Amino acid sequence: MYFFLTQLATNDILLTSAIVPNTINVSLNDGGTISFFGCMAQFYFFGASETSECLLLTVMSYDRYLAICKPLHYSVLMNRWLCLKLVIVSWMLSFSIILIDTLSLSMLDFCKSNIIDHFFCDLDPLMKISCSDTYFLQLEVSLLSTPVAVVPFIMIVISYTYIILAILKIQSMAAHLSVVIMCFGTLIGIYVLPSREQTLNTGKILSLSYTMVVPLLNPIIYSLRNHDIKEAWKKHIRKMLVI
Repeated sequence: MYFFLTQLATNDILLTSAIVPNTINVSLNDGGTISFFGCMAQFYFFGASETSECLLLTVMSYDRYLAICKPLHYSVLMNRWLCLKLVIVSWMLSFSIILIDTLSLSMLDFCKSNIIDHFFCDLDPLMKISCSDTYFLQLEVSLLSTPVAVVPFIMIVISYTYIILAILKIQSMAAHLSVVIMCFGTLIGIYVLPSREQTLNTGKILSLSYTMVVPLLNPIIYSLRNHDIKEAWKKHIRKMLVI
């Protein structure tokens, strides 16, 4: 569990590092500039981190399923080698799939405007300022998003269905599911089922939820709710009071 949490924390650091500094700069200065290469790089690392988060959440749900539904076989089934392989596959798939989307996006002609009406270089705002036909890019993104958003979400629901059947009341289950619903719900709504009628303001709000809100909630949900970390904080506070 802790190994997967370190990977999720690393992923959140990657996501916030790619998005938040530029977003703060744009917000404070009422706009900002970014090069074409920098824009494509930002989109790539943003997309890779979001994809890896979907896959890591799926792996974590499978880990919980084995721990709760098959506790006697857990140490054999979820050994260190399997954990390492699941994490490596998640990272490799994420960076490989998003590389395809980024290359396709970079091949578009941007002649309508050089102003992106967004906090960062996201897919829909970039397609709106392109004078190329974006139909095939939209189709490609929807097809590639399905195995990393729709399928993992279904697997997570199935895993927790078995968990609910095994144990009726699980304290940490609701917290994990809240992150899953927020993350997958917005990603599926934007990338798997793109809508041309969707306003940019709506897209901005949804983007903020999975680029800033989810990374902010992850440490609270997965760390502060953890019994060991709570005990460590209590010991630390006792030492401070004694001093």
